[in-house]
Amino acid sequence: MAVLLALFSALAYGVSDFIGGLVSRRASVWSVAVVAQVGAVTFSTLLAVLVGGSPSRADMAWAVLAGLGSAAGIGFLYRGLATGRMGVVAPVSAVGSAVVPVLVGTVTGERPSTLVWAGVACALPAIYLVARSPRDQDKVRPDGGEDRTAGAFVDGVLAGLGFGVLFAALGQVSEEAGLWPVAAGQGVSIVALVMLASMLRASWVPREPRTAVAALAGVLGAAANAAFLLSAQAGFLSVAGVLSSLYPATTVLLAALVLHERVHRLQGVGLALCVVAIGLVAAG
Repeated sequence: MAVLLALFSALAYGVSDFIGGLVSRRASVWSVAVVAQVGAVTFSTLLAVLVGGSPSRADMAWAVLAGLGSAAGIGFLYRGLATGRMGVVAPVSAVGSAVVPVLVGTVTGERPSTLVWAGVACALPAIYLVARSPRDQDKVRPDGGEDRTAGAFVDGVLAGLGFGVLFAALGQVSEEAGLWPVAAGQGVSIVALVMLASMLRASWVPREPRTAVAALAGVLGAAANAAFLLSAQAGFLSVAGVLSSLYPATTVLLAALVLHERVHRLQGVGLALCVVAIGLVAAG
């Protein structure tokens, strides 16, 4: 059951990221992120009411940390998806979101196998290769926008660290808490997103009607968070974190089918290593 929940989480995250990234190319990135999180907190609160639970102070403290990680993850991921290719940014973010829970799980007593550490080692060259982009090619994305994949790579790294913190924090929540920490974390992420956007002097107020679509991305993201929490409670944090980090497979597939994105040879090798890294950690 833990594996199925984690895989559902990966599927929901992937579709959510694709929708959010697509809307971010046509509207203010931070306003899209805020609308998505409003949808997320609404849906997760409804789930929490249905499931019930009695979270402790420690559970809510972890929820706050999860909310901060979620805000950084979503904000930088959407910014990266808006300026670079989805097939590059999403896998880079997945590496961080997979590695952080493994490290936290190890510190808290879990003992990953040799395969897991081999996967972590594969992640380093994978990130380097994905970051490489020919200077004289692909200056325009398939949808007509300017392709700034090199800069978006940094956003992918920051997003991965944010999601890694989200996963690691949710992994510490007790079963008695129900889904209230997920809802609380989503609420914290809205405030954090507004503060982060203000620090970056970016507009976060939703003005374009099209940003309303981002609420669907938020609902899917909330469902993914809930599934991840249940998966981590039923099994190991490290395994749940890695399996949930398979979300780029969905994002890349949708980007290839809908946006007709292509990846250069070296970047393709890097993406393949990302898949190998995640797969090794999952197999371990």
